[in-house]
Amino acid sequence: MSESQNKHDHLLGKEVVLDTSTPLLYLGTLEEMDDIFITLTDADVHDKNESTGSKEFYVLEAKRHGITKNRHRVYVRASHVISFSLLDEVILY
Repeated sequence: MSESQNKHDHLLGKEVVLDTSTPLLYLGTLEEMDDIFITLTDADVHDKNESTGSKEFYVLEAKRHGITKNRHRVYVRASHVISFSLLDEVILY
């Protein structure tokens, strides 16, 4: 277990948003983190290429209406994640 993982243990069990360097955006409940994968449950995998809106618009809609679950579990390669935050910390505007 890495030091950075311990630093983020308080996020386990909470709904998070993972923005990636790809067109994919991940929303779900943080189950586990290590240096290779971030595991989300009750997750939504959203491909920006399949919609006309931005990633930010999609996150705002999830904040307003809840996460639209399309995966029981998903493993996201940590090296592709450029930012993550709690869904509760997304500010509606």
